[in-house]
Amino acid sequence: MAEFTYNPVQTVAPNQPVVLQTTIPCNKGYVYHRNNSGIVTLRGVTNNCFARYQVTFNGNIAIPDGGTVGPISVSLALDGEPLLTSRAIVTPAATATDPPTQANFFNVTSTAIITVPRGCCFNVSVENTSESATPATTPAPAILVQNANMVVDRIA
Repeated sequence: MAEFTYNPVQTVAPNQPVVLQTTIPCNKGYVYHRNNSGIVTLRGVTNNCFARYQVTFNGNIAIPDGGTVGPISVSLALDGEPLLTSRAIVTPAATATDPPTQANFFNVTSTAIITVPRGCCFNVSVENTSESATPATTPAPAILVQNANMVVDRIA
């Protein structure tokens, strides 16, 4: 098991990863992470055909002060491509205040099983997958993320 966290509030732009710190490292070399990065590398170190990992993200998300109220979301992403079955969506009723308060945050959780072929590596991250209500005229919103926590368990 490896764990990655980041407790302070961070602003995450659309399609960008949530920054994480290594809390509990993987001492076997199956999982690699560079601090202050949002990317975690899963390695297919195995005698079988594949290695299998369960990746779970939990954190609090909100709309930044001055943002437009609407649905916001995060998703686990594999090599930069969001795994939409792991997408967590909430619709806050208001934006965060300055400074942000806990009352405006929603807790979200995403989980995925990721299979890595022997000898290969996949990069996994948590991305802001929020969409604009009017894509033609308004860009997708940035979000606030606090108490980010990603746990990676090797299950096979």
